[in-house]
Amino acid sequence: MHVIASFSLKPNENEFVGRRQLLSSACSRISQGDVVSHPPVSSVKITRDWKSNLHELAMKSVPSTTRRILLTSLFMNLCFNPSRYLSALALGDPSVATVEDVSPPVFPAGPLFPTEGRIVQLFEKNTYSVVNIFDVTLRPQLKMTGVVEIPEGNGSGVVWDGQGYIVTNYHVIGNALSRNPSPGDVVGRVNILASDGVQKNFEGKLVGADRAKDLAVLKVDAPETLLKPIKVGQSNSLKVGQQCLAIGNPFGFDHTLTVGVISGLNRDIFSQTGVTIGGGIQTDAAINPGNSGGPLLDSKGNLIGINTAIVTQTGTSAGVGFAIPSSTVLKIVPQLIQFNKVLRAGINIELAPDPVANQLNVRNGALVLQVPGNSLAEKAGLHPTSRGFAGNIVLGDIIVAVDDKPVKNKAELMKILDEYSVGDKVNLKIKRGNEDLELKISLEEKSS
Repeated sequence: MHVIASFSLKPNENEFVGRRQLLSSACSRISQGDVVSHPPVSSVKITRDWKSNLHELAMKSVPSTTRRILLTSLFMNLCFNPSRYLSALALGDPSVATVEDVSPPVFPAGPLFPTEGRIVQLFEKNTYSVVNIFDVTLRPQLKMTGVVEIPEGNGSGVVWDGQGYIVTNYHVIGNALSRNPSPGDVVGRVNILASDGVQKNFEGKLVGADRAKDLAVLKVDAPETLLKPIKVGQSNSLKVGQQCLAIGNPFGFDHTLTVGVISGLNRDIFSQTGVTIGGGIQTDAAINPGNSGGPLLDSKGNLIGINTAIVTQTGTSAGVGFAIPSSTVLKIVPQLIQFNKVLRAGINIELAPDPVANQLNVRNGALVLQVPGNSLAEKAGLHPTSRGFAGNIVLGDIIVAVDDKPVKNKAELMKILDEYSVGDKVNLKIKRGNEDLELKISLEEKSS
């Protein structure tokens, strides 16, 4: 329905009444309950004697066309017709006496399921053995929004014993290690959680680091009552599918627990140090930046690995995480504590790189290029590659097995020898021309 104020005036000259006059006239008529329906008009023509006609218009419509009178007219209309405009202002329900009448019942939590209770106990028992480590050259920065920006050098670690030794990843303090610090130099800040829930901060002094296994040991001068050593378990008996737990400080959120299963064993880990670590544990427990150096626990709460890497395209957990097995940790950490370095067993000979071996038509085994004089390898009888009288190349010995463990190439030989210690004696199966021979040799410290 159109509610329009229409007026018939003599058109001597074409002038127009503004929309404000029409609106004020319409509002006045609505307020009086007088609704006039006419065909829609866009304008009203007024004669030259506009003063007299305007007076007549004002007397019939509204006493004034000012904005103040218009607003007053609208206000009065709202007051006399409240049901049409103010129905949405009614608040509350008069039938409700108290807030409790509209509050749902709250049920008690009740006891945890046995599996939940066991996980809770494992976390509460082991969380004090997990520390937060910051590279000494980096600091968390507080943005204007209040969000803490965690640097790449932030990570986790575990309390190794009551003497203050802390085990973590090499790459967690890699920025500080790039400056070639000496044992005893401060390379990180270590936060240890006390029983009262307060984080205690200590200087982390370098003990030793092994880039090849992405492991490092720090030492803190903390009271023995604050140190809760982790219990180390066996990783050799792990089974795919068994439950595991990861505790760490992802994205700076300290002492975070994630639960998963062992997804795979004997994986090659491509570490952030740029080396490949064999025998890795794969898990789907969420491992994110900041978890590095933290423990991977079995269902009994024993350390079975040190979390070190993830496979991801986004930088966050994609369900494929890796940990260095505890068998490797047990072999490396005591040496770092005792010698400040790892005494890696090996045979001090020069082996042909795989591309060179392939060019010489060696498809299986590790080809010996050079054997130092008066070395254990020479005394054991290993032959190097040489040139014949005619200038032709005479291939040296090709190592095809160590203690019946097959060797396919140089990398595989190094991987196998890494399982031994300095002084161990091994049986080498070699191919020399058309002969198959066996030699016994004692392993010595591998030269760097």
